[in-house]
Amino acid sequence: MAAPGKGWGCEQQVSTNTEVERQLRELAPQVLGILVRRFGGFDICEDAVQEALVAAASQWPSDGLPENPKGWLITVACRRWTELWRSDTARRRREEAVAVLATPEPEPASAVDDTLTLLLLCCHPSLTPASQVALTLRAVGGLSTAEIARAFLVPESTVAQRISRAKQRIKASGAQFRMPAEAERSERMAAVLHVLYLIFNEGYTASSGSALHRVELTAEAIRLARQLHDRLPDDPEVAGLLALMLLTDAHRPARTRADGTLVPLAEQDRSLWDAEAIAEGIGLITETLANAPIGPYQLQAAIAAVHDEAARAEDTDWKQILGLYDLLHGIAPGPMVSLNRIIAVAMVHGPRVGLAQLAEAESEPALEGHHRVAAVRAHLLDMAGDTEAARIHYRMAARRTLSVPEQRYLESRAARLAPRDGT
Repeated sequence: MAAPGKGWGCEQQVSTNTEVERQLRELAPQVLGILVRRFGGFDICEDAVQEALVAAASQWPSDGLPENPKGWLITVACRRWTELWRSDTARRRREEAVAVLATPEPEPASAVDDTLTLLLLCCHPSLTPASQVALTLRAVGGLSTAEIARAFLVPESTVAQRISRAKQRIKASGAQFRMPAEAERSERMAAVLHVLYLIFNEGYTASSGSALHRVELTAEAIRLARQLHDRLPDDPEVAGLLALMLLTDAHRPARTRADGTLVPLAEQDRSLWDAEAIAEGIGLITETLANAPIGPYQLQAAIAAVHDEAARAEDTDWKQILGLYDLLHGIAPGPMVSLNRIIAVAMVHGPRVGLAQLAEAESEPALEGHHRVAAVRAHLLDMAGDTEAARIHYRMAARRTLSVPEQRYLESRAARLAPRDGT
């Protein structure tokens, strides 16, 4: 057992590190917004802010939080910006920068406006989804390149290249650090929501690797969705997305066993679900559905709420879920929507009906060879009593997924269905 003083010191250090991380995550977009408005040039400002964040992450845990953390970051970032500017030998660019510095300093925009503006800029239509995700996590989330690389299990150089290319594309597009015109804002907001949705989904069910969850991504997606909801409280799809994240992430404590094995929804110990997150999510979606036009994130959240309201798996209102999926399929069709709807069809009308619809749906190019098609077919065949065919497709699905927890789960399902003689 550690000595009392030593143990307390370790706990204090953990607490300090947590507070430093929280401060940096919240202040990153505010400081970046101020620098871009003051100096212009998103790329060099973003580099300067990242270096200030790195300095703070190394100094604050040992030195303690400064009296004015935001002011500290602004000062360090401005100094670093000056160093980066001085290293640029192009006379024309230097003269342009001097002209900017010679003008009266603008009043800093509010943190609220800057964060939303940054989100919209990071999701500029000239960028690929992968670049939008990386740039959002770095510029708005305050994550370092190394942290993003670890979260997505890709080389740090890959993430660095994505961020570098993203900043070059934004510069080449002539995008300004300001709210887009009203006609463009709706499309850009859709991109923002999609990026947050992608970040959350990768964290909740990692597409590859040995872990099912990447909590740093789900936590960051929820944090950014909360910020967005605070800034746009009347946007029904923002509320729907936040509700969906909360209602889904509430299952996380029950989704894996101690050894990391996946536990399917029907077999989870629902007493382990996060009741506070469920209550918040249900409250959000209930209010939104009653007062706003319906959208795809709201419908997905409503489906998640029906699941979460069932005390036992057998109490699930599958007819209501199927009705919601019919609506979702009508306004936002997609391959995963089709697969999830087919499961609801099977639960309401029987597995044979579901199998017939699956045979039609798998012709979609996006589903060709997808491990989830084989997994759904195996599940429906199992429900129909065709255990041998179900075993074959569980194993097929296991071979196709890159997620180790999913592989183990699917193989265990196949093993359960093996003949008793082991053949």
